Amino acid sequence: MEEKISITGLLPAEICSALEIKPAFRGKQIFSWVSKGAVSFDAMTNLDKTTRATLSEKACIYTSKVSKALHDPDGTIKLQITLKDGRAIETVLLTDREGRKTACVSCQAGCAMGCAFCQTGKLGLGRNLTAGEIVEEFLLMEKEAGTLDNIVFMGMGEPLQNISSIRKAVEILTSKDGRALSSRRITLSTCGLTKGIYDLADNGPSMRLAVSLTTADEELRKTLMPVTLGNPLPELKKAIVYYINKTGKRVTLEAALLAGTNTTKESAQRLIEFASGMDVYINLIPWNPVEGMEFKTPSQNECRFFVQLLEKAGLNVSMRTRRGVKIGGACGQLGRSVSQHNKNCDSGKEQKN
Repeated sequence: MEEKISITGLLPAEICSALEIKPAFRGKQIFSWVSKGAVSFDAMTNLDKTTRATLSEKACIYTSKVSKALHDPDGTIKLQITLKDGRAIETVLLTDREGRKTACVSCQAGCAMGCAFCQTGKLGLGRNLTAGEIVEEFLLMEKEAGTLDNIVFMGMGEPLQNISSIRKAVEILTSKDGRALSSRRITLSTCGLTKGIYDLADNGPSMRLAVSLTTADEELRKTLMPVTLGNPLPELKKAIVYYINKTGKRVTLEAALLAGTNTTKESAQRLIEFASGMDVYINLIPWNPVEGMEFKTPSQNECRFFVQLLEKAGLNVSMRTRRGVKIGGACGQLGRSVSQHNKNCDSGKEQKN
């Protein structure tokens, strides 16, 4: 039987073209219904019966499904999502003190970057997600948590390795005919692929950029983040400066603080020197424990000491609150609950949700 067309990754005109639907306004109607979270074509009550029948025969709305929803007492929600090929990914809801809701979405099943302190990096790369699968993450989280305010590409995977799908997903989510999410509410986090940063600056989409720096000590960063070998810090800084100048947007530098590793006075000085002359914001978070890794979470005093050194140098710094630790939904923990799932998928075993 012919595989049905997934419409979560299509714009209005593409829906009409792919399904041979006329007139053109029908595409906008269908697109709007999908953006509002419709789960069936029968729910699209402003469509005629013939159009709904065509959709039911040739198309589907969701190709992925939530296999489990985990709720942390701090308000964090983690969705374990099974893709159509059986691979598993995770999407997290973060809520700030003002009640704003942010979806932290994945762009890949697994990750090829191999950062030493990150659970996802232990999985290796399965594959890139399609634009439709990324959009589905956002819509599935809205079903679970209500209307979302922001989206950040900070989940599983390196976004700049799947920028084509992200561009399409952003186009869909920001479309005035659908969800109409503001580009100011979208952030992409990269581990530091310099070519990708230049591409993002030159070709968009318009969004905020965060760079997972972790440390500005070149040799230490090579051991913690292998990406440094092909993207040395001097070149990374040039790319960040280019992005700032080209877009006029401030860049966030992120660092997971590892006790006794990147929290020393020397580490602070290296970070101060790296940030010098750039319009950046420093976002720090104490490392979240991952089973099997020897790193340790720094104490409050260790974190406070590090922050004070940066602030004394005139940098804008914030210490993020650790959220979602109890459900494996905190920064660096994604993938722990899906590693066996993906292993089974790779070996051809049947999946059970």
